[in-house]
Amino acid sequence: MTPDEIEGAVAAGLPQAVEDLKRLVAIPSVAFPGHPEEPVFAAAAVTEELLRSTGLPHVQQIPVEGSFPAVYAEAPAPPGAPTVLLYAHYDVQPAGDPALWRTPAFEPTEINGAIHGRGAADDKSGVITHVAALRAFRGRFPVGVKVIVEGQEEYAGERLEAFIERNPELVRADAIVVADTGNPRVGDS
Repeated sequence: MTPDEIEGAVAAGLPQAVEDLKRLVAIPSVAFPGHPEEPVFAAAAVTEELLRSTGLPHVQQIPVEGSFPAVYAEAPAPPGAPTVLLYAHYDVQPAGDPALWRTPAFEPTEINGAIHGRGAADDKSGVITHVAALRAFRGRFPVGVKVIVEGQEEYAGERLEAFIERNPELVRADAIVVADTGNPRVGDS
């Protein structure tokens, strides 16, 4: 694909990406003690579904001891091409005092073209950024792709660290793209 074709594919996929982000933001996937676990597992399932929609040939949830599952996906590298690892997480911080929110935390609300809600930036937008970029290639990736999206970065992230130490082949790559931050200012990248 040419850069113009990639840009066109991303632009064409943007409305779906926005809907996918709203769907994820609506899931209260708070992985902290005292919060229900079902929504966290629901966010893992939706993440798995979204990664399947990209054309990646291998997508699965992998148990992480003492934590929620990691969603892992992979496509082999074409001959001579490097492998890129994409990282994000689907869990979020607790919403805190509802009175401090301008809109309900788990009701994604679009204001002036921006989606507001818990996790809309950190880090469900990271999940959707990876998904939208992968969809643009329609399953014909120019590099090897590995994706790991975890469910407990906001609380007890060291559990993923231990998981990776036991499974280093899952994250072995030539480059890593970490989607776990918002832009400091609109327009910055």
